[in-house]
Amino acid sequence: MSDIAEIPVDEQERPLPPPPRPVRSALVDGPILRTLLSLAWPNVIALSAGTCTVIAETSYIGRLGVEALAAMALVFPTVILTMTMSGGAMGGAVASAIARALGAGDRDRAGTLAVHAMLIGISFGLVFMLGMLIFGPRLLEMLGGRGDVLTHAIAYTQVFFGGAVLPWLLNTMAGILRGTGNMKLPSFLILNSAAWQIVLGGTLGLGLGPVPQLGMRGVAAGALIAYTMNIGIMGWYLFSGRARIALRLRGLRIQWAMFFDILKVGAIACFSPLQSVLTISIFTHMLAKFGTAILAGYGVGARLEFLLTSIAFSFGIACVPMVGMAIGAGRIARARRIAWIASAAAFVAVGAPACLVAIFPDLWVNIFTDSAAVRAASHQYLSTVGPFYAFFGLATTMYFSSQGAAKVIGPVLAQTARLIYISAVGWWLLTHEATAQSFFWLAASSMVVLGLLSWSSVVLTRWGPREGKPAITPALSGAAD
Repeated sequence: MSDIAEIPVDEQERPLPPPPRPVRSALVDGPILRTLLSLAWPNVIALSAGTCTVIAETSYIGRLGVEALAAMALVFPTVILTMTMSGGAMGGAVASAIARALGAGDRDRAGTLAVHAMLIGISFGLVFMLGMLIFGPRLLEMLGGRGDVLTHAIAYTQVFFGGAVLPWLLNTMAGILRGTGNMKLPSFLILNSAAWQIVLGGTLGLGLGPVPQLGMRGVAAGALIAYTMNIGIMGWYLFSGRARIALRLRGLRIQWAMFFDILKVGAIACFSPLQSVLTISIFTHMLAKFGTAILAGYGVGARLEFLLTSIAFSFGIACVPMVGMAIGAGRIARARRIAWIASAAAFVAVGAPACLVAIFPDLWVNIFTDSAAVRAASHQYLSTVGPFYAFFGLATTMYFSSQGAAKVIGPVLAQTARLIYISAVGWWLLTHEATAQSFFWLAASSMVVLGLLSWSSVVLTRWGPREGKPAITPALSGAAD
């Protein structure tokens, strides 16, 4: 008997056409750098618009008085914590779980994960709502809120966190779309949300035209209305079947394994923004002893960090579906190449403008202040820290790449190490009468610590299946790497 396989034929003994090639996906099979850039650029534009929103809000809140401006500074860390937890931490975990399911060719699982993700988002939103409505006033008082400042801060908190489910649901839906590789729609809606937030917040807060002046409550209400509009658009898109996955509420059966697939990444990832906010708070408290000019100079530098964070986040969030789908398809080598290429791209994209500002600090400082003392402090801070922001870009992409691989604990522990490093060295500097320049060097070196530890954690962490466990058979790609 011959060992040569027979050519398949039809009933008339004619050779059949070759079997169809496996469905290919640019995220799994395409050129890594080109695909990464195509996913990153919409996020850069959208998140830069978010920076403009913060600047615009600061401008029109300032018209409500110094107390309102101080109140916004008081509540800003809790608002940022809400947005980073729901968008970067849990939103990234949602994108990771859905991307891994799609990489394995299991669209039904991806759709089921999406519905469970929305349940998680609603639940976390309710926790934030109850926590801030019950304990928020006491927390704001502990942070230093007094008199009219505290009154304005509580007014904003009651409205914004009364609708805390909305930003959580919005960012969860964005995570679902990003997990499918769709970066343009979430980015467009973030841009749309920023525009409406500026218009509505300013109108309701200042009372333009026939609209009564609602103050801080109006500013918060403007944000929530903008979120609601975009939730409606994203919800329609997801449930209309236009996305790569099908979401069905009818006949939904709660599956705890779906919650676990998301929370095993998201619950750990949430510690990263929490530690980041805590690190900034501790460092700011230490700098306060050097006076208003040094603190204000650092504040100007911190605004640059906020802008650079948007660039780093854009590259990082683009990694999640690319790494997740490669992991789901069993292509571990490609997943790691994505992480290395993305980290190099973010290192350059964040480091280049930061170095430019370090060399020519007036390009940035002139936007914010004319005070000679503040300008001198800003120059000192930016020339010291600027060249090291590239390591922040490296750390961010390592964090998001690890989310895509569902192995996020390493970068989170790197953030813990940075927190301990700044606290310990900062305390030592305070006890030895160090100068403000020493603290600026502390900030710079902490970025190097964070970047190198995050990179090392990815190098040392196994991304593939353990020995003895079969790899997932790829369904959206050709042969494994």
